[in-house]
Amino acid sequence: MTNDSKETKITETIIQVIKEKNPQTVEQLTTLVKEKTKIPEKEILNHIIKLQNTGKIRLTKQMPPTPIKLATYLKTERAIWYWATITIAIATVAAVFTIPEDFYPWVYIRYVLGSVFVLWLPGYTFIKALFPTKVPIPTSSPELDTIERIALSAGMSLALVPIVGLLLNYTPWGIRLTPIVISLLALTLTFATAALIREHKTVPKQNIPHHKDTQE
Repeated sequence: MTNDSKETKITETIIQVIKEKNPQTVEQLTTLVKEKTKIPEKEILNHIIKLQNTGKIRLTKQMPPTPIKLATYLKTERAIWYWATITIAIATVAAVFTIPEDFYPWVYIRYVLGSVFVLWLPGYTFIKALFPTKVPIPTSSPELDTIERIALSAGMSLALVPIVGLLLNYTPWGIRLTPIVISLLALTLTFATAALIREHKTVPKQNIPHHKDTQE
């Protein structure tokens, strides 16, 4: 195949991919063309730039998405974890103060919620506040990210709860049920709110493309 026919083939393939696939970035366009032609990405990219310079295609810059307000963000699916955390925390406090210890079988609800409230929520919200969108150690799959976040949350809860108890020991309230529950509730709500605010600021930035959009 001569150089002229090869370039013609690449040009036709690029234009065809733009028409049929409507790629949103140069990276997507390069990948799609590579799948069809098996030509190195660098060569395809150089050809795309050449077509842009000759006016056969047009590359337009995509504007970053307008950040949504925090109140609107609270209504999106991304904030479900926040509402679930708040609901579990408040339900636990209600169960602790309304269900007596000898009120079977309803007391098991108190036990289950209490376990989650003590062993999970403080650490989960703390880790979420520190790393709102990504876990600290990169992993190869979302499943590993989830497992790592679970492990970190459980471990951090086991570290935070004793610290809360130690601090309460030096206060007039002491280590009693009511101060502990209220303290853990305040701690969880504070971390959860901080995590939500950080996530709200971070997530829109991840949606900004690093390449120009490609249009015919």
